[in-house]
Amino acid sequence: MKQSLIVLSILALAACSKPAVESTPTSEPIAVKVEAAEKGAIKNTITIPGVVAAAPGADWLITAPEASRIVELPKVEGDVVKEGDVLVRFEAPSLITEIAARRSEAAQAGARLQNAKTASTRLAGLLERGIASQKEVDEAKRELTDAEAAVAQAQSSQQAVAMLESRLTVKARFNGIVVKRMHNPGDMVEASMTDPVMRVVDPSRIEVLASVPVSDLHKIAVGRAARITTPSSENPLDGAVISRPAVVDAAIAAGDVRVSLPRGSTTTTLAVGTPVQIEIVTEERKDVLLVPISAIARDGDEVYVMIAGADNKAHKTAVKIGLSSRVRVEVLQGLSAGDKVILLGSEPIPDGASIGIET
Repeated sequence: MKQSLIVLSILALAACSKPAVESTPTSEPIAVKVEAAEKGAIKNTITIPGVVAAAPGADWLITAPEASRIVELPKVEGDVVKEGDVLVRFEAPSLITEIAARRSEAAQAGARLQNAKTASTRLAGLLERGIASQKEVDEAKRELTDAEAAVAQAQSSQQAVAMLESRLTVKARFNGIVVKRMHNPGDMVEASMTDPVMRVVDPSRIEVLASVPVSDLHKIAVGRAARITTPSSENPLDGAVISRPAVVDAAIAAGDVRVSLPRGSTTTTLAVGTPVQIEIVTEERKDVLLVPISAIARDGDEVYVMIAGADNKAHKTAVKIGLSSRVRVEVLQGLSAGDKVILLGSEPIPDGASIGIET
């Protein structure tokens, strides 16, 4: 028994005398993608929703001149109209009565003038023969003068008559399309914008209307480039800012900005009311240092990039940035052209970490 204990003790001592296995940590290089900082141009933009609208003067909502009955309405929705085409004929009893009265006044004034001329000529001849008095001749002249004034007034009335008649017959002011017809022949309509008869739009004169928040309005200038994305096309259309608002809507703290659309077959197929997305250039700089937006990282107030060093390690470098677009950022301080910045993924890269550049 004593011999067995001695053997076990010897074995235990032998085991304790063996050196321990070292656990040295190993780190594989992190695979990264890099891109060199380079000089170029950058545009700062704002993106806002908009809607296709007819340009001023290209959208016409037709209403009755006064309470009337529609006697003719030859066009239906979708019909093409040409300038001068009859769109609506109204029958308004009060206007018809006024037209008749003014025509009667004109006819009476004309007859009065003719009688005054005849009487004045006749009395002038009788005065020479000593039959008529000077007083009668003077009175005839005054009547002639009054009759001429009445005819002049009647001529103005005739112009008013023509205007009244034109209000009863509405003709197209421009080439366009009937986009909406709200009534049918025989309908009684009111002289109100709340009771329109028809809407006509010129599809060759359309633009985009966007409501821009007050906080962004100061960034927008007339003439700035814009890109319009429509639901029907993946290729944006090029436009430009036409106008900024003179006033803003205090209720929503925004103002309407108008953006042009390029002329052509593509835009004429856009229906008024189509929702679009507008990207407006607010500022542009050229020959500045740029890096991909995916290279920019933040830690609180600190903005930095990770540079791929010649020692195959990542180096954290603080930078100051300027304008940014959807894909690029302007670097004002901290980098030089040619510096290779690491495109960052979802996982952070520690400062000083070993890296392997993917090709």
